[in-house]
Order: sequence, then C-alpha cells, then structure tokens
Amino acid sequence: MEIRHLRLIKAIVEEGSITKAIDKLHLTQSALSHQLKEAEYQLGTAIFLRMNKKLVLTQAGVKIYETANEILEKLSETETQIKQMVFGEYGEIRISTECFSSYHWLPSVLKQFHLLYPNVELKIVAEATHIPLQKLLENVIDIAIVSDQIKDTNIRYTELFQDEVVMVVSENHSWADKKYVVAEDFINEHLLIHSLPMETVTIHQFVLAPAKVTPKKITPMPLTEASLEMVKADMGVMSMAKWALLPHLKTSPIKAIKIGKNGLKRKHFIAVRENQHYPNYFHHFITFLQTEINLQWNIQ
Repeated sequence: MEIRHLRLIKAIVEEGSITKAIDKLHLTQSALSHQLKEAEYQLGTAIFLRMNKKLVLTQAGVKIYETANEILEKLSETETQIKQMVFGEYGEIRISTECFSSYHWLPSVLKQFHLLYPNVELKIVAEATHIPLQKLLENVIDIAIVSDQIKDTNIRYTELFQDEVVMVVSENHSWADKKYVVAEDFINEHLLIHSLPMETVTIHQFVLAPAKVTPKKITPMPLTEASLEMVKADMGVMSMAKWALLPHLKTSPIKAIKIGKNGLKRKHFIAVRENQHYPNYFHHFITFLQTEINLQWNIQ
C-alpha cells in the first residue's frame, strides 16, 4: 500500500462520507473510487462495507485505519524535523519589559536573532509593560525583562545586565555643577516621568519613596524625545539610563548628574516560568540576548 491509500482511508473514516473525503483530498469521485479499489486489491479484502448508505470499516479496515494513523503521524513528525534541520526551528516567543528604555535596544536584538532563526516569530507585547510578571504567570508572554523581582516559585530569573540611572538636566540648571543629587534636592523640582503609576518609576522607588520626598511637580510624558526637549528648555528634570542618554549628550545642551554618592545602579533580569518545558530555540534566544547586550551594545 502507498501513503496516498492510507490518507484516503483516514479521510473517509474521519470525514464520514466519500463526498466529504473528495473535498478534503481534492480528488474526483472516479479517482477516489479507483484508489480505494487499488488498496482493497493489494490487501486482498474489503476495507469498507456499505450499511444503510454508510461506509463502515471491516475488521481489516479497522486494523489498516489504526496503522494509517500511526504511520501518517510519524511521517508528519519526520517532515517537521527535516524542515527544522534544513530551515531552522519554527515557533514563537512573546516578550515584554517593565522598563520603557529597554525598547531602545530590544528591537535591534530581535532583528539580529531573526536572521539566525527566520522561522521563529518574536512578538513584543507592549501592553504587558507595566505588569510583565503578572502577564508571564498568566501565559500572556513567555519572557519578561525586569529589574524588580518578586518571590514566586513559579518564576525563574537569569541576570541580563546592570546599568546606571542618572538625572538629566539642562546646562543652565542649578544641578549642572553638582557631582551628585540626593532625595532632598527634588523637593522644588519638576520631575518628568515616562508614565504612572509612581511605583514603577525607578527614581521614585529607590530614592524618593524611601526618603518620603515628593517633587514639587510630576508630569507623565510617554515620549522620551519630548521630555528631553523639556529638559533642554530648563522646564524639568528626568531620569534615564546612562547608556540610553549618551548619544544625546553629544548633541544637546544637557548634562548627566549622578544619583547618590555611589550612583543608582540597577540589575535587569530575564524572567521565565519555572516549570515549563521550552523548545531549544527558546534557550538559544536567552543566550543570544545575554551575549548581544553585553558585547555588542556594551550596556553599563
């Protein structure tokens, strides 16, 4: 018997009629009847019996149908494995980050990975940005890039990189000549943040909240470029990752001021679900992410 015979028998059984099997296999009625007769001739026995205008499997038919399922499933698995060997693995990775500055480097890394794994779709789930760990546990995303860890046995963390957050001010600002600023310096300042809630803002979480300090004015401004223009005009101050700010320092009348005597450092982690089995390309992506960020982008 040939593979086409097995597909034919499987289609007739599962579609419930010759008419539906014809549509599924894209055969004419005469072609289907001819193939079925070929299969029965090679087996030396009938595969179907007509009972009340329905096709019912004979005892031999039941056996060949079971074998058809096994062989066709194995054949499909083999075809998939060969495609993976030739064209690379197929799959999807959904990713989000709690820090908007990460979106500066993330698309470039994803593009580089796509060149190596063109059949793995990488999706940035921006709507999970403020609550990536919650969305990770809800299986909305597969990877969360976070700087804040929560204790949960269902989450596994891997360190990705460490960077420094600095304050950005105009060259005419009163902080411009300071070596560093502390929480009390913010009392009379207009603080520009990317978005609310304040609990997600690094400078609030690690500097202002512990000192119980609230700036004179706080304005959420989602566009980094708009915030920088405000800073240039000496209409506010903002915090930013030092590595993301460096290109702007070369062309704009702004300065980077250290936060605290020792600087405000933060670690970023890759978070994944602890007890889930991931395909090989998933682990390759995590390794790739660590290597590219630390070597090519040199984030510090």
